[in-house]
Amino acid sequence: MKKLLATFCMLLLAGVARAQDVAPDALIKRISDDVISVTKQDKDIRAGDRKKIDALVDTKVLPYFNFARMTALAVGRNWRRANAAQQSALITEFRNLLVHTYSGALSAYKDAAIEFKPPHAAPGDTDVTVRTRIKRSGSEPIGIDYSMEQTAGGWKVYDVVVGGVSLVTNYRDTFNKEVHDGGVDGLIKSLASKNRSLQVESGS
Repeated sequence: MKKLLATFCMLLLAGVARAQDVAPDALIKRISDDVISVTKQDKDIRAGDRKKIDALVDTKVLPYFNFARMTALAVGRNWRRANAAQQSALITEFRNLLVHTYSGALSAYKDAAIEFKPPHAAPGDTDVTVRTRIKRSGSEPIGIDYSMEQTAGGWKVYDVVVGGVSLVTNYRDTFNKEVHDGGVDGLIKSLASKNRSLQVESGS
C-alpha cells in the first residue's frame, strides 16, 4: 500500500485557497498545481528535506482531510468499541501515519503529470468523487479517485482510491487484526510504535 499511497501524496499540498470557496474538483486541481509549483522551485524539498516536507504536509495538506471520518471508516465496526479518549488517540496516530507516508514519498513523485477527468457531480451534491490520473515517464498511468464531502469547513477528503484500492478499506483489515489481538489500546500502541519508527527512519 505504501507504493500506492506514494502516488497521490504530492497532489494534496494545498495553496492559500480556502476549500469552502471552490468546487471539489477545482480545489483538487488548484492544490495540485500549487504543489507542482512548490516542488519545482524549492530545492530543499526536491532534495528530500524531510523536516521541510513534514512541515509543508502538516500545514498545507491536513486541512483538506476529514481525519475523524477517515479514521472511523478505517477502524470500522471497532470504532464503536472505543471511548472518546481512545477515538481521539486513534485519529492523532492515523493522522501522523499518513503524514509520514506522504512526506516519505513526495520526492519520488515530484515530476509526475496530473490529468483530471470531467466531473460527474450534480449541482447540490454534498458527496462527490474527483477522478484523476497520474502519469510518470516509463510507468503506466495510475488512477486516483478522491472521495470528498461538503462540511461546514468546506470540502474534505475522506477516502482515496489508488489503482482501485481504497485507503480506508486497506487499513481496515490490518486494524481489525490489531484490535482482535490487543483491543483498541493495542491498535493505538501499534500505530504509535509505527510512527516512532518512521520518525527515526526519516530523521525528522
